[in-house]
Amino acid sequence: MTIWLVSGPLAASTADHTKFKELEGPFATGQEVTEACLGCHTEAAAQLMQSPHWTWEYQDPVKGKPLGKKTMLNAFCIGHQSNEAFCAACHAGYGWEDDQFDFTAERNVDCLVCHSAEEYVKPFGLAGHPAYERTEYPPDSGKFYEPTDLVAAARSVGVSSREACGSCHFYGGGGDGVKHGDLDSSLVDPGRELDVHMASDGLNFSCAQCHETRDHKVPGSRLSMTASDAQGPIMRGRKDDRNPASCQACHGERPHSGDLLHAERLNNHAHILACQTCHIPTYARGGVPTRMAWDWSEATRMDGDGKPFMLRNEQGHLVYDSRKGSFVPKENVVPEYLWFDGSVDYIQPDAPVEPGQVFHVNRFRGTPGAEEARIWPVKKFSGRQPYDTEHRQLTVMQVAIPNDTSLWFNFDFTKAIEAGMAATGRPFSGEFDFVDTRMTWPITHMVAPAEDALACADCHRPGGRLDDVPGIWLPGRDSHPWVDGIGFGLAGLMLLGVAAHSGTRLVSRMRKRGAPHE
Repeated sequence: MTIWLVSGPLAASTADHTKFKELEGPFATGQEVTEACLGCHTEAAAQLMQSPHWTWEYQDPVKGKPLGKKTMLNAFCIGHQSNEAFCAACHAGYGWEDDQFDFTAERNVDCLVCHSAEEYVKPFGLAGHPAYERTEYPPDSGKFYEPTDLVAAARSVGVSSREACGSCHFYGGGGDGVKHGDLDSSLVDPGRELDVHMASDGLNFSCAQCHETRDHKVPGSRLSMTASDAQGPIMRGRKDDRNPASCQACHGERPHSGDLLHAERLNNHAHILACQTCHIPTYARGGVPTRMAWDWSEATRMDGDGKPFMLRNEQGHLVYDSRKGSFVPKENVVPEYLWFDGSVDYIQPDAPVEPGQVFHVNRFRGTPGAEEARIWPVKKFSGRQPYDTEHRQLTVMQVAIPNDTSLWFNFDFTKAIEAGMAATGRPFSGEFDFVDTRMTWPITHMVAPAEDALACADCHRPGGRLDDVPGIWLPGRDSHPWVDGIGFGLAGLMLLGVAAHSGTRLVSRMRKRGAPHE
């Protein structure tokens, strides 16, 4: 698999980098390009090195511990440890292949991965480097990467684009659209029906227009979210502690207008529902499926010749790989819904596994009706992954192609777990089994046009979208004998009162008509 950038027009700039003598090259490595960039952009590397795009960590506000790709587990490719040379294709740096990577060296920062508008490929397996010469990868596969034109890439730089951000974020979890569900390659050139903000023939937003970046720190990460924001819009350019990537940061807390009664009703809903709940009716609707389940226990099956194989469904989507197990890809997925206050409980690698029980890799927090909580749309992902039966902990595996290619072409769970756990510094007993896991992901992209938003009946009916959400009373769906009795009784009394009043008026008029005139 390849991480790439699609070439496209640069945003308006006061600098034409094709005219910079420093970028004429030749460049032997990406680090040499970075050194040329830092000759003018003297603080850029130091700024980036303070951001999660470089550290792959953040401070968990719930538990006060550092979390990130270097330590966290997930229900997809499971763990970063021992797979650094593979995973670093999505790191904003060069050379991260093991725990000896120098995070303090500014020359290791990759400027091109975010800023080049030329085709710029960072293949998996090369520790974040592009190919500097014709390179076969995977080894013995017959697939080759051609050398990258570093001069052309350097002279094309400009502000970041959807293509640049998507070169990593669209392909998380092992493929296009696999992980998030609301982020995939269809957003490179989306129509209005897919996303009203990023529509190429409409507003044409880049990612940075919502994720407004200062000092190379990009706000709005799923690791630290804003679930509710009951304030007015943020004035762009003004420094503010609020997250500029929330819906309310642009639209305010009362975004609906027009018909006064209907708009007021919808604005009142915004105190309970996240904007995304109504305005993202389905995700993975751009023609790219997302992975809803991944069963590692199915891996290692071989074909009739004793060789690994792959299977695809009628739509051509991968559903089985001997090296990775079985998958469930889906498109146009209706989200699940839950109360969310922006805080997430990320399970630590040493959390105990209870055999026979579902292991939750993360949990979204939120108390029904709490002021800071809203009902959010989410993707709930199902996994089945290995755990150490003696130590009762989830294991990390080396799933990237190792130097010994025989381990790849003849995948062995025990060897893969041994290599992965050795990289974490945690023990492995040699005994393992599989446990069902769950992981929750927020749905916040692929915002549909207003005319495609959910209608009242999507929720206000039996079997509606919010049936499994606790702590809410929905007219049109919910009933109670006492409440219904009182309501119908009051309605009956009102009708009786109206009838009595009308009858009295009628009798009075008839009497007046029959009375003799003076």
